[in-house]
Amino acid sequence: MRHLTRPFWVLLALVFLLEAWLWDHLEPVAAWLVARIPLQRLKAGCKDWVDQLPPPATLIVFALPGVLLFPFKLLGLWLLGRGYWLGAIGLFTLAKLVGLGFSAFVFDLTRPKLLQMAWFRVVYEHVMAWREWARNEVRPIQRRIRALMFMARPGRAGKFIRRLARLRRKMHGPEPAT
Repeated sequence: MRHLTRPFWVLLALVFLLEAWLWDHLEPVAAWLVARIPLQRLKAGCKDWVDQLPPPATLIVFALPGVLLFPFKLLGLWLLGRGYWLGAIGLFTLAKLVGLGFSAFVFDLTRPKLLQMAWFRVVYEHVMAWREWARNEVRPIQRRIRALMFMARPGRAGKFIRRLARLRRKMHGPEPAT
């Protein structure tokens, strides 16, 4: 039974890792953009304000990017309903990237306060464990892809084709005799 559900878990792990990758790579972009804003006093004031908030209020600040982007997601649904697929996909993608980037930046500011709440710390530790699980699920596939890419290098085409044929036989069994 495990071999039947494995593709589902690998897909789930890939989606989770994509979200984590986006989070990791958009946080520095958001920080860079915020650093370019010439309002140093405003940024310092926001940090000081967050530092003075109690942990539950900090959770509201952390949720703010999602709340602010919700109308854009509704607009994306409206665009989908009207048949503007490209505009909807673009809007959803932009909202996702901006939301993840801004959330990553806000989380960096609010993390110390959020981790003071025991339930949040437990959830955070579980998410980090899931992230490690997802990496472990995908790691064997990454190794296979890297090996195939190595085999596909110029001058190795014959070995690459034989390796693909061997992999196909391993996955599907031998080809029927004609």
